Amino acid sequence: MTVSSAPAPTQTTTTPARPTTRTTTPTSTAPTQTTTNGGSSAPATTHTAPAPAFTNEPETSTEGLRGAMAVLASKGFTANDTSVYHPNQTLRVLIGTGAHSNDGYDKQAFFFVDGRYLGTDAKQPSAQVQVVSQSDTEVTLAYSLYRSSNPLCCPGGGQAKVRFQLNNGQLTPLDPLPPVSSSTGLSRQ
Repeated sequence: MTVSSAPAPTQTTTTPARPTTRTTTPTSTAPTQTTTNGGSSAPATTHTAPAPAFTNEPETSTEGLRGAMAVLASKGFTANDTSVYHPNQTLRVLIGTGAHSNDGYDKQAFFFVDGRYLGTDAKQPSAQVQVVSQSDTEVTLAYSLYRSSNPLCCPGGGQAKVRFQLNNGQLTPLDPLPPVSSSTGLSRQ
């Protein structure tokens, strides 16, 4: 579609104005407008191909964090420490505490990729878990380990560190996840 206007006023120039021809891809639907010097302006939309995986427009930390916190709330958890959520990384994590937990020993890690919820670290929550390191595609969590006689406040079995890695959109633990409970060995509760 061409938008026509009143004839342009006479211009005095030393070189004649030449019309500019631009071609657009067939997927562009933006109208072309004729300018007064005979050229045409570029279409309003020039990006027609989808972005490759993991290169979407960066989201602000408020939008990404707000959305991640809403996911936790929908699952019955609240975020413990929002400083571990890094919106500039591909793989993002938040540790949540179960809203029904009276003692605060009901924690789970929630993973996100570019604002999309991936899942949790385990099917059942752990008594204590924290983020100890992270990079663009890997997060290391530390689980407090309990002996069968330990109260929740006082784990006596040290820690188990488990690395989670993002590979082709799939999150995989690189180390064994300790059992949720055990009467003979160490466990996460």
